[in-house]
Amino acid sequence: MKKVGFTWLKEKLNIQGFRLTHESYIGTTDKTELSSTNTVVRTFKSKYNVSIDNPMSHLEFALKYDDLNLAFVREVFTSVDHQTILDYIIPNPNRKYPRIIGYLYEFTGGKSIKVNITTTKYEDILDQSRYITGNVTKISKWKVNDNLLGKEKFCPIIRKTTELCELLDWNIEKAIENLKNEFSAEIFKRASHYLYKKESKSSSEIEKEEPSQDRMEKFIVLLEEAGQKTFEVALSENELVRLQNIIVDSRYADDSFRNFQNYVGQTMRDYTQKIHYVCPPPQYVKSLMQGIVELNEKNTKTETIVKATMVSFGYVYIHPFEDGNGRIHRYLIHDILVRDGIVPNSTILPVSAQILANMDEYDTTLELLSKQIERKVKYNIKDSGEMTVNNSSEIEALYRFPDLTSHTVFLARAIQSTLNEDIPEELIFLQRYDELKRDIQDIVDMPDNKVDRMILFLHQNTGKLASRKRKLYKELSDIEIEQMEQAYDNVFNLK
Repeated sequence: MKKVGFTWLKEKLNIQGFRLTHESYIGTTDKTELSSTNTVVRTFKSKYNVSIDNPMSHLEFALKYDDLNLAFVREVFTSVDHQTILDYIIPNPNRKYPRIIGYLYEFTGGKSIKVNITTTKYEDILDQSRYITGNVTKISKWKVNDNLLGKEKFCPIIRKTTELCELLDWNIEKAIENLKNEFSAEIFKRASHYLYKKESKSSSEIEKEEPSQDRMEKFIVLLEEAGQKTFEVALSENELVRLQNIIVDSRYADDSFRNFQNYVGQTMRDYTQKIHYVCPPPQYVKSLMQGIVELNEKNTKTETIVKATMVSFGYVYIHPFEDGNGRIHRYLIHDILVRDGIVPNSTILPVSAQILANMDEYDTTLELLSKQIERKVKYNIKDSGEMTVNNSSEIEALYRFPDLTSHTVFLARAIQSTLNEDIPEELIFLQRYDELKRDIQDIVDMPDNKVDRMILFLHQNTGKLASRKRKLYKELSDIEIEQMEQAYDNVFNLK
């Protein structure tokens, strides 16, 4: 079989460090297979063959049939001469793909090209049947519709996989409305209070931290404030610094985005550092964060889950602070859901609990970018732990143009599971709690605090009052205790 498209370009131009999600070959039969690494391998009949041994011809083929990877495309552009690109575009300026390639060349940082295009037909950069698209910006110079999700500073690609499309078809608002119709407003309000605490606790557990009760309560207050400020203000440096200062220990509070190189790693037994993720070099932090702010302009009609993915995962990859990035990352998910009206104010989806329950998958998802950077980055680390990245320009595009398809799938699944499992579980518990409380008071009309503690003790010991707790209820007979235990059994269906 003969390599074609991105597969050919990767080998011919010796482009290192990329794992393509789609590989193309020319063979004798049309077929599509899935490799052991989940790469789609497609074989085309000879009629699709790219006869010219020219990188631009293979790039055109790739834009038609392979998965778009803007960081890889930029690497192609930097690996060929500017004249090679001109020789492909200038003779046929009105053709679709020379125009798209010319625009992408300039978009990803290439030199400006003088071109005379006379056609009046505008072509879409992204095929809407294959990619999640943003608002259209008409580019008159190239006669193309820029329907990318972002701008030059930060532009994720999200592919319309079968799984993602099915997840996005699921109606979050209807699922929430169904829960509100099934359970009383009072129980829903009480559940929300618990879920805020659960989100705060789970978010800290993900970081393997045990913050003080005061810091936990402060984070809950932040969650309750989510979605109340404009998108631009919520993602501004001042506001994010404010959030970071509330979340972290005061000794590690920052007064601005970082101006140093940081990384995520762990100290090994020999005291060397195992690097898990090299964060963007400091000179790119502010422009990347501005790129996240600019997502708002390009995505006024984009699915909320997609926006929440781009903002939250984009943020955590940028890692603009020394500490607190993970918790702000998860806060931003909630902020976008509330801002778009998907989740009503004063209600929260404890997504962190689902992340905590699926940490292996969460880590694997984050590694889709971190491993790619690991394959390309070159750095030095001093004994003090200070890192210096030596090839910043070679890895810049990886941060600016990430593929967030799997990240969107992960978040959509987490939200769906939260609404199908976590929230109903808490609502049902509270409903049963109230029923049991009434049953216990029918047995003995005790003060509320006595009933609440009895239920707690029964719940802690699978429906039985532990002997060491019996002394707290000396006024009750053994028969009354047994009746309460039976009531617990009946309500919580232990058998």
